[in-house]
Amino acid sequence: MATVKYNPTTPSRRNMSAPSFEEVTKFEPEKSLLAVKKKHAGRNSYGKITVRHKGGGNRQKYRVIDFERKNASPATVVGVEYDPNRTAYIALLQHEDGKKNYVIASDGLRTGDVIYSGADADIKVGNTLPIANIPVGTFINNIELYPGKGAQLVRSAGAAAQLMAKENGVAQVRLPSGEVRIVRLDCKATIGQVGNIEHDTVKLGKAGKTRHKGIRPTVRGSVMNPCDHPHGGGEGKSPVGRPGPVTPWGKPALGYKTRDRKARTDKFIVKRRNAK
Repeated sequence: MATVKYNPTTPSRRNMSAPSFEEVTKFEPEKSLLAVKKKHAGRNSYGKITVRHKGGGNRQKYRVIDFERKNASPATVVGVEYDPNRTAYIALLQHEDGKKNYVIASDGLRTGDVIYSGADADIKVGNTLPIANIPVGTFINNIELYPGKGAQLVRSAGAAAQLMAKENGVAQVRLPSGEVRIVRLDCKATIGQVGNIEHDTVKLGKAGKTRHKGIRPTVRGSVMNPCDHPHGGGEGKSPVGRPGPVTPWGKPALGYKTRDRKARTDKFIVKRRNAK
């Protein structure tokens, strides 16, 4: 994928870039695979804001993605589509039994390609098979953590994990973050790297594009009153008045580890992502 860079015809066009959508070949979604997506503006069932800076944005329909890949019949790629709900592109598959479903599009997947899901599938981009049947060193995406639950890891644009080793009924997988994690061999994974590789190079260029994404403005704590934020108060531009910056609720904001020290899944992590 390439990005389109704009000429600075206006201040907001300066340094702005957008995806070229070269990989996209289908521009209307499959109506049978759409679901209603309601907006909640960051509020819970009591109407209280639990996630700040949410609200507005374009209307969206949710595309129902098949993360389980249980249909073993050969599937032909009808087209690659843009999905407003994720950074990766999605591919519409037409199975031999007539069923259609969406999957995350791997890089290199094209309209007309035939892909398979099952233990006997070839090691080919887009095919899904148990990790036990994938050679060591292969790059994979859409990895299951629990057999049959569906892919949970490595699903965003440009992401790819590498299968490092297999022994004693488990595999060691190096995730895009650098973390090495243990995954069961009977969990499924898809061959290749997730498409839309240059997504992280896109520059929105103007505040309006952020609003289109449903993100509302963020206000600095230092310009608030002390009743609203620990950084607030003082005359003129004042320091935060603490050893380091904190969240609105007083928790350290930089480098503070929020993971439970007794997390049940610690035993599956071989190497931390920030290990030196």
